[in-house]
Amino acid sequence: MNKDMSETLTRVGPGTPMGDLLRRYWVPALMSSEIADADGSQVKVQLMGEKLLAFRNTDGKACLISEFCSHRGVSLYFGRNEENGIRCAYHGVKFDGNGKCVDVPSSPQSCARMNIKAYPCVERGGIVWTYMGPADKQPQLPEVEWCTLPAERVFVSKRLQYTNWLQAMEGGIDTAHVSYVHRYEVDSDPMHQGVKALDYIKADGNVVFEIEKTPFGLSLFGRRNGEADSYYWRITQWLFPWFTLIAPFGDHALAGHVWVPIDDENCWAWSINWRPDRALEAEELDAMKAGQGIHVAYESPGSFVPAANRTNDYLIDRAAQREKRSYSGVFGFSAQDYSLQESMGPIQNHEAENLLPTDKAIVMARRMLSEAAMGVRNGGEPPALDAIQQRVRPAGVLLPRDQDPLDWATKELADSTSKPVFSL
Repeated sequence: MNKDMSETLTRVGPGTPMGDLLRRYWVPALMSSEIADADGSQVKVQLMGEKLLAFRNTDGKACLISEFCSHRGVSLYFGRNEENGIRCAYHGVKFDGNGKCVDVPSSPQSCARMNIKAYPCVERGGIVWTYMGPADKQPQLPEVEWCTLPAERVFVSKRLQYTNWLQAMEGGIDTAHVSYVHRYEVDSDPMHQGVKALDYIKADGNVVFEIEKTPFGLSLFGRRNGEADSYYWRITQWLFPWFTLIAPFGDHALAGHVWVPIDDENCWAWSINWRPDRALEAEELDAMKAGQGIHVAYESPGSFVPAANRTNDYLIDRAAQREKRSYSGVFGFSAQDYSLQESMGPIQNHEAENLLPTDKAIVMARRMLSEAAMGVRNGGEPPALDAIQQRVRPAGVLLPRDQDPLDWATKELADSTSKPVFSL
């Protein structure tokens, strides 16, 4: 990955190739619970370098507009959310949820030239999604399984990560690291206990990959030794451009992530657990809310800043590292990942990398993103716009050593959201 490609993939502001590509998809903006009440407090939101303001209007609709008043540039965060709009606290200029100026008290005739930017919003899976691209190019709504389930079957959290979005997402694509950085944590985490697959993962760190390019992105087939006559296949997916799915562990909830740029050097890491067939139980929810599994405890309520963060060296415990209670000395699956990813810097020096065979999926994803970004720049259409293609599910399965995992997946994981969960 040379410098030009690195710049293409990590720069996401308006008018950049990657920024223009990502704006062609529905973007997770914030949790619905952050603007729970009609006419409640508005919330600052930054996406791909744009500073925005989210609020729920009097009619209960989620809205996303520019943060700043078109009069003198005052932040509308300090305005009044009332009567289906935000009124600037400085001079009373008011905007509705579509960014239209509906009142200028001192100059009513000026409304037509005072409009501000606004983006359409929908709510799915407990998330407010927005579309930031050309109005005539709006795609289908996301169909990732957890978006389509009743609220009681899904748990969503997010956290702030101090790296560019690509760096974070590549950690979600890379399943080879599970045999190392997470190897001791899985023994104590309640969302991974009693799982046979972990024996295979810990015993065989030499994972061999087969990668399949698909209409939705990539399917990753990670092979480890299973029993004497079988291989353990860990099948995960990268759904273009920013979803990753995690192979299930035993009778625990399914899991996945979304990696969304805040700006060039920071991102939101969304973590989702879901049960396709039933409501999440109280015990499961308690563990998730406590920051276990793929979730985190926060530095303070509602901050979305992890309690273990760069200011406190991620609460690293060298004694635990020596005693093999934590491989890196950091506790928590997410913290183990983001501590290492943030150590690479906000944007790593890609030219200095020495990639290995286990990085094949990362190389393919980078190439697909780069080609798509430049394709859109040259007037083409982005890939993976058909939301039906997102109806896939990860799997963990033992297969005979002579069985082709791609053939198995074609039969069992096509439109897999209508089939049983395959897990060990």
